[in-house]
Amino acid sequence: MSEEDYFNRYFTVLAAAIDDVVHDELRRLGEMFRTAAKVGGKVILAGNGGSAAMASHVSVDLTKAAGIRAVNFNEADLLTCFANDFGYENWVARALEAYADPSDLVVLVSSSGASPNMVRGAEQARAMGLGLACLTGFAKDNPMRGLGDVDLWVDSDAYNIVEMTHHVWLLAVVDHLIDHGG
Repeated sequence: MSEEDYFNRYFTVLAAAIDDVVHDELRRLGEMFRTAAKVGGKVILAGNGGSAAMASHVSVDLTKAAGIRAVNFNEADLLTCFANDFGYENWVARALEAYADPSDLVVLVSSSGASPNMVRGAEQARAMGLGLACLTGFAKDNPMRGLGDVDLWVDSDAYNIVEMTHHVWLLAVVDHLIDHGG
């Protein structure tokens, strides 16, 4: 396959993944962001790897541009302390125990939907009665899918397609909030 054919195919697949979303679910996520803010809560975002970088970007844009207080769990000292003391698979759940307030919304991003730390974080958010949005990909029946109040799933097993789709969806919600009065 030529390089031009490769990129044409790649962007066609990416565009199809981005477009394969129920717009009402994106609006619902935006409402969840607004509701958390209205009741004095914050949005907590977490992910691994590229999804962690995305969580940082989205949390800053929510706060700065949309006026919705948001944080992410990407501090090296938090990750290494909690992972060392409680096990890597438990650090998100334990961080939620330490930092989440009852009116908060948790957004967990996992390409596979099977990362043990994200799955346990989702289960902890449910146990604490927190609002929860899960963004996943890969297997349709991944362990995180179905745990969220909003579940956004990408029908792909390619990391970058899944991560870029999640990123576009989340930033589209942020832009929607900005354009429609946060």
